[in-house]
Amino acid sequence: MAVQSWVDILKLSKKTALIHDGKRKIHYLFTDGKEMAEEYDLKTDELIVRKWRHKSTLGAQGQWQMEVGESLTNPVISLDSDVIKENCSNPVFIRKDTKTNFQWRIRNLPYPKDVFSVFVEPSERCIIIKTSNKKYYKKFSIPDIDRSHLPLETSALSFTHSNNTLIVSYKKPKEILTLEQELLKELKKLKGTSEGDIDCKTQ
Repeated sequence: MAVQSWVDILKLSKKTALIHDGKRKIHYLFTDGKEMAEEYDLKTDELIVRKWRHKSTLGAQGQWQMEVGESLTNPVISLDSDVIKENCSNPVFIRKDTKTNFQWRIRNLPYPKDVFSVFVEPSERCIIIKTSNKKYYKKFSIPDIDRSHLPLETSALSFTHSNNTLIVSYKKPKEILTLEQELLKELKKLKGTSEGDIDCKTQ
């Protein structure tokens, strides 16, 4: 079963835990050299951040790629700077999950809800967002579903719109919920070092 194979890959990875700033931070090093970093809220156990890093073909460390959460690495530019920067009114696409749903928030979309069409495209294993006024189009996959080789279900998809933000939700399949519960139990067993400890032990 594909879900089990992903669980096995997680179990075989080297994991380092750090408790810091109200979060449980986990670093995974996989046998193929890929790295994954996750952050969980200590009180709610909700996943706040998941990001990946791959080595280049020459073995150099690549940049971290966000899968869940918002990157805080935007450069700080002074107000009198002539540097061109991204327009802050452009749509911003962020994944922010809940316990029971995969969820994406797209900010800066000031259109009524009936303009939006959100649907599953099974042949491409992705979700598509588009507007009837042709102002916005987005196609994205759910890596968690792909890693576990589970089908995309139209009935699991829903969306709402308020305050210029489109919120797309996809109900987590029971296989994913079980996997996440098992993983969380394993992560809580890790001896996490607290802030200030540098010598992190791996498992």
